[in-house]
Amino acid sequence: MLKNTILLTAVTFLLSVNISKAQSVVWLDKLDLSVATQGNGKPGINTSVDGKKLTIAGEIFDRGFGTHAESSLLIKLNGKAQKFSALVGLDDEMKGHEPAVEFEIYGDNKKLWSSGIMHLGDKAKPVSVSLKGIKQLELVVTDGGNGPYYDHADWVNAKFETNGISTLETFNPIASEPYILTPKPAATPRINSAAVYGVRPGSPFLFRIAATGDRPMAFSAKNLPVGLKLDSETGIITGKIDTKGTYEVELSAKNAKGSASKKLRIEAGDRIALTPTMGWNSWNCFGHEVSADKVKRAADALIKSGMVNHGWNYINIDDSWQFNRDGKDPSFKGKMRDENGYILTNSKFPDMKNLSGYIHANGLKMGIYSSPGPWTCGGCAGSYSYEKQDAESYANWGVDYLKYDWCSYGGVIDGLPDNDPNKVPSLAFQGGGDPDKGIKPFRLMGNMLKQQPRDIVYNLCQYGMGDVWKWGDETNAQSWRTTNDITDTWASVKNIALAQDKAASYAKPGNWNDPDMLVVGVVGWGNPHQSRLKPDEQYLHISLWSIFSAPLLIGCDLEKLDDFTLNLLTNDEVIAVNQDALGKQGVCLHTIGELRIYVKELEDGGKAVAFANFGREILKMPYKDFKKLGISGTQSVRDIWRQKNIAEINTDKESLSLDIPAHGVAYYKFISPK
Repeated sequence: MLKNTILLTAVTFLLSVNISKAQSVVWLDKLDLSVATQGNGKPGINTSVDGKKLTIAGEIFDRGFGTHAESSLLIKLNGKAQKFSALVGLDDEMKGHEPAVEFEIYGDNKKLWSSGIMHLGDKAKPVSVSLKGIKQLELVVTDGGNGPYYDHADWVNAKFETNGISTLETFNPIASEPYILTPKPAATPRINSAAVYGVRPGSPFLFRIAATGDRPMAFSAKNLPVGLKLDSETGIITGKIDTKGTYEVELSAKNAKGSASKKLRIEAGDRIALTPTMGWNSWNCFGHEVSADKVKRAADALIKSGMVNHGWNYINIDDSWQFNRDGKDPSFKGKMRDENGYILTNSKFPDMKNLSGYIHANGLKMGIYSSPGPWTCGGCAGSYSYEKQDAESYANWGVDYLKYDWCSYGGVIDGLPDNDPNKVPSLAFQGGGDPDKGIKPFRLMGNMLKQQPRDIVYNLCQYGMGDVWKWGDETNAQSWRTTNDITDTWASVKNIALAQDKAASYAKPGNWNDPDMLVVGVVGWGNPHQSRLKPDEQYLHISLWSIFSAPLLIGCDLEKLDDFTLNLLTNDEVIAVNQDALGKQGVCLHTIGELRIYVKELEDGGKAVAFANFGREILKMPYKDFKKLGISGTQSVRDIWRQKNIAEINTDKESLSLDIPAHGVAYYKFISPK
């Protein structure tokens, strides 16, 4: 009897141990969430992104993970988890906005579950996913199709049922150690300016020769058109060309170590921006805190850092140079415009003409920002019904570039409600795809700009609605956004990059597809931080924007440039591909799993090729399908980032060895040896 009792007790104990192992619970909020990538803010541990109680459709939750689309969290399971369960939804803290997201769960790179598109106010949706045999889990929150704006998303009451283990490892598989590939510029002169420049006859001419090498340096130019003059010390060319035509100029630079020359073709005609714009924009680092002083300091930093010697030359002021509808500016007296309808600047920009003069004196150009609606995205005065006055103001101030952002125009697409702009929200994105109404406001401002006595490069910021690349040129624009706003996350860069081919055939000199700004360096106004992109992701980002012939506009704080970021932005061979005078956009010609191979034809007959690895594993392989890339015969292969020749191969018979980091790139130029 005693033996039976002991045996029964032992069996009961063993069963209870096994049951407890099978039913061990690991809460998501107990894991290391800091490795998660997300579009904005920091991962919230039992809080929302804004640090508040997790709240979905009025229901408050004590446990969970508050994040922001685009979001990704990777977790190692190694087959030791049985089940994942949670509730998901958009956090109520975004009331007054219209966020939309989709929650997705991937196991070993296969989709296990999706919430479908969820909106603010939707009741929390339950999740229950079997994890048997799964080695790696990914929790994803994607944009719901209307941009990643205000997408505060919550995984609440999220837990794992495991095989008796008490924790799980989260991880980010992409290398995080920065490394520099760009060689330092030589002491001898090298001219890095683009080979072609467009200007309309009679417009002020401003061109700074971009040249690296020891200073002092003396500049000269042969066959400079009548009306232009060159400052031999600064390399700045100014003046006006009155006669339409093509002018072949030879630029030269000389210092104590040597000399260099380069041909420049000046096209005086109807088209400007014959190569993509290169410069800086204030929004990503300063946002509403931008000021004339900060803009001047950015111009100074562009010169001091040496970036100006690599072709970076635009200083663009984004939103918040005007008065805001909140009326908090101490100099705001209820008037955003004067009695003639001309726009007034806020107290942070006391003299816009003086500011442009400061920028122009350094051979740089100045950009500005507005909206076709009554309000900009940030609630400042837009150009609605004052297009003529604003275009004239820009010309009078000396503006060289206008970013024109759709913002509130959706609220007036059918007219101004009750003739009261205060009834129009600052963000009203509807209607931009309308084939007539969506084009109308951009054509109106484009016509006004073209009537001005100076060239103003015109950028349409309307997020690709209505296939803007098909009609942007008709509005007298030179570039147009093809996408929603970029964020410094891998998901954002990847999704934007993979969507660019659809517009590629419309790119040409004077017409550029704009996949948004470069998210490198210190970004995030209000929360300044180094780009969340890993080093290899940044190399891929810059390489693809180069091969896409995209405008290159950086949004980082130029006074806080680290060595890695500076080297990313000053590789003259990477920039030369972007600025190539042929003006073709690279496209993907071959896909192998997660490898995308982009090819861009160049003016000298060569081809730039970006082998972009979008996968999470290092890619090692011999590549030989060159016919798919339009490449044949004997080719010299040059590593563009390292600026050195790496091979000479017969592409009809031989292969090229590829070794590409996860989320990284191999960027080469192929050209037939002479």
